Amino acid sequence: MYTLEKGADVNAQGGRYGNALQAASRYGHLEVVRALLEKGADVNAQGGTYGNALQAASNNGHLEVVRALLEKGADVNAQGGYYGNALQAAIYCGHLEVVRALLEKGADVNAQGGEYGNALRAAIYHGHLEVVRALLEKGADVNAQGGYYGNALQAASRNGHLEVVRALLEKGADVNAQGGFYGNALQAASRSGHLEVVRALLEKGADVNAQGGKYSSALNAARYQWHSEVIAALLEAGAVDDVYESY
Repeated sequence: MYTLEKGADVNAQGGRYGNALQAASRYGHLEVVRALLEKGADVNAQGGTYGNALQAASNNGHLEVVRALLEKGADVNAQGGYYGNALQAAIYCGHLEVVRALLEKGADVNAQGGEYGNALRAAIYHGHLEVVRALLEKGADVNAQGGYYGNALQAASRNGHLEVVRALLEKGADVNAQGGFYGNALQAASRSGHLEVVRALLEKGADVNAQGGKYSSALNAARYQWHSEVIAALLEAGAVDDVYESY
């Protein structure tokens, strides 16, 4: 605190974290954060690795720092940085309590941007089931389109997150939604050999012969690395056994 007493510029820019407040927030130094804010640190200053102090604190799970920043007017929906916004930053490492704190302060659950496109896809990619549920409770659009996998259900199916798949389906995810690299969720699960996910999708009415995506059908996707149990499940569900194509 000595440098603050001597008149150090609390908003000086530079370094990896852009400014002193972001650096203190990154490491969870609550008392330093409070001292900087009392001395006039700009709570919404942009720059540095995380884009802003709130995103830095959120990504590293520092709940009390997050609360202190929000109390001082941190913009909960500020865009920028690697994660796009504070909500996605918190989700990346599965910090559920931080996610809840941000949502309570008005974080836009459907905000677009960041590495994963939106918060729900970020949570799904990392398999954070409780975070997924928290987002869905706050109105996350279960069928939002975009990103590499096209939608949340395809992302969860590709990564074999069975409980996440079930949660999405319970919230109304379109089991036959088209788009993304694999064309649909069933093809994504089939390509990766996730038998239980394949079964869950089929039970919810997935079209076993839907066309599109990288492998053109779920059966071809399963055959790519010869997931024999998935192949059998698809055939039993009525998959048309077309001539195997080379890729």
